[in-house]
Amino acid sequence: MNFGERLKQIRAGRGQTQPQFAEVLGIEQSYLSKLENDKSVPSAEMFLTIVSGLGMQAADFLKEIDKEVLDTTLNHIPAVSQFTTQTVAVQAHNTKVWMYGSGVAWIIGFALMLAANDGIFFPNKLYKYASPGVIQAGEPENIFETHEDIVELQWRAKIVSSEEANKQRAEFKAKRERPVKVETTDNRGGSYAEPADNGHRRFELVKTEHIKTSGNRILQFLGATIFVAGLVGVLTEWRLRRLKNKRN
Repeated sequence: MNFGERLKQIRAGRGQTQPQFAEVLGIEQSYLSKLENDKSVPSAEMFLTIVSGLGMQAADFLKEIDKEVLDTTLNHIPAVSQFTTQTVAVQAHNTKVWMYGSGVAWIIGFALMLAANDGIFFPNKLYKYASPGVIQAGEPENIFETHEDIVELQWRAKIVSSEEANKQRAEFKAKRERPVKVETTDNRGGSYAEPADNGHRRFELVKTEHIKTSGNRILQFLGATIFVAGLVGVLTEWRLRRLKNKRN
């Protein structure tokens, strides 16, 4: 839109004829006709007169006019130059804010996905522990692993008979072996102990499984969404800038 078209737009919006509009602006109708038909270009003083007669800010009047017109036909008007400079500054600021926001979105999105993957806020691993039975006071920690060997050595040393050895094995298996399994999202190390009747239980880590909790699924979804939003923001800004440069 050029200067004359802008004047026509405002006049049409007010529903005024050329004589009525010229009277409002404080200029001759013939001069208004030349302005609207781009047969004349207002001076800096006349531009301020027109804007004042409209009761508008210069920026509000100029924002609808094409940049090419502002940079060529109307560039002799100080108010236009000031408006152009301010517009460029605002656009540069908006671009910085847009790019900064997109960068922050990238960082937040990536951080959320990383947090979900590493289980920072919600557990992502299931630890499975097992205990064969209660270790009584005075017994070695590996009693359930070595009891068979101990009985075997006693039999070979003729300390117990074959029947007694078999009896000890059967009684130990029947009375002492009480397997207990524990599944937890808490990492308790390779082994840990818990008090039990007449002794304690020693739990050994037997397996670790990766799990996906609802919390981590949500974090991954939010992270991916925010990350993509940041990427779209950068691409959109780049695309809009290219289109604007082509128009200019």
